[in-house]
Amino acid sequence: MTKANGKLIAGRGDPRKYGALLLETLPAIIETEEQNERYLAIVEKLMRKGEENLSPEENTLLDLLVHLIEDFETRYYQPENATPIEVLHFLMESNGLKQADLVPIFGSKGITSEVINGKRGISKANAKALGEFFNISPAAFI
Repeated sequence: MTKANGKLIAGRGDPRKYGALLLETLPAIIETEEQNERYLAIVEKLMRKGEENLSPEENTLLDLLVHLIEDFETRYYQPENATPIEVLHFLMESNGLKQADLVPIFGSKGITSEVINGKRGISKANAKALGEFFNISPAAFI
């Protein structure tokens, strides 16, 4: 915890350092694919450092950027009223992925095949893993 104006701030770290990161990044609601790509590049850079190596300020910025990216991708990439399987197919196609690319998420080729072919539903644990993989809300797969 850090003091800011005499008050403790949990999770954020030093307000000045966080402010400097905000000035450098200038996060805002994402409206274009170019903005989304820019923020994705920043997220990837932070993730390469490793979660355990991020400062509290970087971790807070990472959380903010992930939220902004999820919001954008939910608004612009997800077909409305789509079933979880349709969302998965859409995201696979959009990202040039094959069934084999999702085996690590589902744990086996058989389960992956059953899910993709609509013979098996997406579990909550798989929805969470898919959300992390595609950087969108797990709710899209439930």
